[in-house]
Amino acid sequence: MSSSPAPITFNGSSTYSGAFQQVITRAVNIASLPLQSLQQSVSTLTSQQSTLSSIGANFTALQSAIQALDSATGGSPTAQVSDSSALTATASAGALPGSYTIQVDNPGTSTTTLSSNGLTVVTDPSSQDISASSTFTLTLNGVETTITNSGGSLESLANSINAAGAGVQATIVNVGSSSSPDYRLAVTSNNLGPDTIQLNDGTQNLLSTLSSGTDAEYKVNGSSTDVESTSSQVALSPGLTVNLLAQSSSPVTITVSQDFSGVQSALSNVVSAYNAAFDALSQNRGQNGGALTGDPLVLTLSNVLQQISQYASGSGSVSSLADLGVTVSSTGDLAFDATQMSSDQTAVTQFLGGISSGGFLQTANNDLTAVTDSTSGMIASDYNSLQATITTDNAQIADQQNEVNTLQANLEQQLSLADAQIATLQAQDTYFQQLFTAEYGSSGTLSTSGA
Repeated sequence: MSSSPAPITFNGSSTYSGAFQQVITRAVNIASLPLQSLQQSVSTLTSQQSTLSSIGANFTALQSAIQALDSATGGSPTAQVSDSSALTATASAGALPGSYTIQVDNPGTSTTTLSSNGLTVVTDPSSQDISASSTFTLTLNGVETTITNSGGSLESLANSINAAGAGVQATIVNVGSSSSPDYRLAVTSNNLGPDTIQLNDGTQNLLSTLSSGTDAEYKVNGSSTDVESTSSQVALSPGLTVNLLAQSSSPVTITVSQDFSGVQSALSNVVSAYNAAFDALSQNRGQNGGALTGDPLVLTLSNVLQQISQYASGSGSVSSLADLGVTVSSTGDLAFDATQMSSDQTAVTQFLGGISSGGFLQTANNDLTAVTDSTSGMIASDYNSLQATITTDNAQIADQQNEVNTLQANLEQQLSLADAQIATLQAQDTYFQQLFTAEYGSSGTLSTSGA
């Protein structure tokens, strides 16, 4: 978009050059009036686009909140146990609501080993090792893994074993006193059960078994047969994982249910997003309204919000947003009181429905899609219409600017010629006046001094 015409400076040599500059300035200013009107129009349209984009972001946020509410309506599974000292349980997607029982007969143990007596005594594990070798063979239940200890210390050996991913965990323990330490390598199997663990430095075995592990044993739902597991984490049911901690004196009950607390949080977010969109429209109404004041789209979008807030299903114990604790104020925005939400979860779920399965969510999402769709939505259409007008106005501005520039150039050329001619005449006039004065004197009488 072109700016206002630059100040005009006419460099003439006649006494009328100042008047000629005024002529040019006035003519250019008059010719620029349509140009300035177009520039103001583009500025107004650009401001409307900016406001429209901001309102569009509010409606997009509202639709996102509606879609998040859709995700929350199904609830999320949660598991509670009657004795958390014996086991813990975690429910994830796919876990079926219901009650399960587990009798933990044996939580299981892992096989543990310790570096043997008679090896090099390590008093500083950061610089000493139980063997001078740099290459070791770790064997777990007959499966061998080569361990390279490039650091040459007991600490680096333990780290190398852990980095190998061989199914064991290496640590360092002090079996001596504080004043006379004796650091040993402890290697424990990751799984439960009676595993065989050994570490050889090429000349000798370095580990002694302290305790042989046992499998975990438990009974499910009153069964008389133990289930054995090499892991303390067991998949009791699809989506339901149990972590066995200790032997239980009686069956532990696990209750899986759907947690719908997320619906309240999601519904609160919908209300907040709705009010943000409502406030954005309110700022474009009235005498001191924003850039879109008077635009029919503001009324259309207000009607969309009104349709969402007044949705009613007409069936079930939950038939309107008021039954969810959502009420419309006298000014048109929403308020949410979670304590007023219906406790009939089935009715709540039925009223809300889903984005693809009917109910409030599908209706609200479809209404908002008609607003926010980037191709055919109301906001995109209005924005593109404004852009088309801006493009047309900018083209007219460019044409008008060219006409003004041409007018100014022509006037400057014509008046420069006139100014030059006037300057010539004024110079001749001055010459003849000076000649007359020299001949007749200032009194106009013929001089006799040269007779």
